[in-house]
Amino acid sequence: MFEFDQYLGFLAFLTILTIGFWLMIFLLTFVVPYWIFGSSIERLKEIRAEKKAKR
Repeated sequence: MFEFDQYLGFLAFLTILTIGFWLMIFLLTFVVPYWIFGSSIERLKEIRAEKKAKR
C-alpha cells in the first residue's frame, strides 16, 4: 500500500498535526487566560496608582 518514504512522510504529517493540536489546546486553555488575567490585573494597578497620584 505505502512505500517506505511515503510511510515516513505520513508519520511526519501525523506527528506535526498532533503537536499542533496539543499546542493549540495548551495555548487556549492556559496561556491565553493567564495572559488576559495578568494584563487586566496590571491595568487595574495602573488605574489605582493614577487615582492615588491625583489625590
